[in-house]
This record gives sequence, C-alpha cells and structure tokens, in this order.
Amino acid sequence: MRHRAAAAEELMDQPDCDPVRLENTYRQFGVVNRLLSGWRRLYTREIRPLAAASGTGTLLDVGSGAGDLAVTLRLWGWRDGLDLRITGIDPDPRATSFALRRPPVPGVEFRQAHSSDLVAEGRRYDVVISNHVLHHLSAGGLSQLLHDSETLATRACLHNDLRRSPAAYALFSVAALPFRQSFIRADGLTSIRRSYTPAELSAAAPPGWAVARTAAFHHALVRHG
Repeated sequence: MRHRAAAAEELMDQPDCDPVRLENTYRQFGVVNRLLSGWRRLYTREIRPLAAASGTGTLLDVGSGAGDLAVTLRLWGWRDGLDLRITGIDPDPRATSFALRRPPVPGVEFRQAHSSDLVAEGRRYDVVISNHVLHHLSAGGLSQLLHDSETLATRACLHNDLRRSPAAYALFSVAALPFRQSFIRADGLTSIRRSYTPAELSAAAPPGWAVARTAAFHHALVRHG
C-alpha cells in the first residue's frame, strides 16, 4: 500500500467480463456510493450554494457509470427547490446502455462520450464532477481530464475519489462481503490499491487545484472559477 498499483486492472474493465456480474455491479453502485462516497457533503458544501442564488444549475458528470449519482444529485436539488440539469457521460457503451435503461428522470440525460468530445462541441456547465474516475486514469489521462474540466466548467470542478490507506483496504474488504455475484468487492479493493494518497494527488494536479477531504476514505480534487 506504500505505492499506487497503477498497473492493476479491474475485472469490470475487461471487455469480456461476465455480463451478469457487470449488471449486478452497476445495480449495486448506488448503495455503495450513498454509503461511502461522501457526495452528500460535497453537495451541501459545494453544489447547493452555487445553485442557490439562481435556483438552477447545470452539471456534467464525467464517467457517470450506472447513472446513480446523477439521479441522486437531481433529486437532492429538487428537494431543496433547485432545478439541477445534469448530463452524465461515459465512454464505455455498457455503462451508457445501463444508464439509459434507468427509469427516466426529467432533467437528467446520459450519453456515450469523452470529456474531450464535449470540449470540441463547445459545451459549458456550471459544475463538472466525477466519482471514482481519477484512479482509473494514466498520468496523461488525468492531465487531459483536468484540462477538459477547466474548459467545460464555469464555476467549479469536483473530482471525488478513493483515498488509499491500509485501513480503507481492510475495512472495505469486510464491508463489501454482502455484495454477491458482482465485481464490487474485488474491484473495490483493486481501486483502493490504484488510488492516490492526498500528497500524491496534490502532486499530480496542476496549479489551481486543491485536495479536500469528503468522507472517511475519500477526497476530492477541487477547482473553483
């Protein structure tokens, strides 16, 4: 755990992985994210105040996966009287297919795309976010995502990810035991090994970005303006 296992591969990223386990993984993401990822804190601390003045806001969720976070943020905003319009993008056609099969939620849309595709289209959003994406990326991929985020966001960028530590690995190993017939446990442990410590993430980020703690074993790379 002293060094990032940057070369480790998650099972669900393999193109020929078990499709049943993959579908189950997508279904279980919502529970894992609600319990562990710290997005409620990020929403109340960052997103809600930005949208409160006008009552509206546009968000781009990069690497939106199963789409649960985009839907959750939309519903949180609705309960607070905010009209959050959220676009989720993911380059993986399997994830996009799953997200598009979710019950439709007004104000939330999904499409298969890279962040660079939206830059080329001249899109702009108030806030650009991602969840559990940073540890998947190569150094070049991380640099590209942050550059794209700066171009796409007018107000803030919030890239939430796992924070590597022996305690996180040990606790998740036990906590994930109930998640059966999916890749949640195996890939979650791999993800922790691939993730950054705060010092490593800070060193990997360009000027203007800061590392902020979001949950017990999560932190976010944040940029305002």
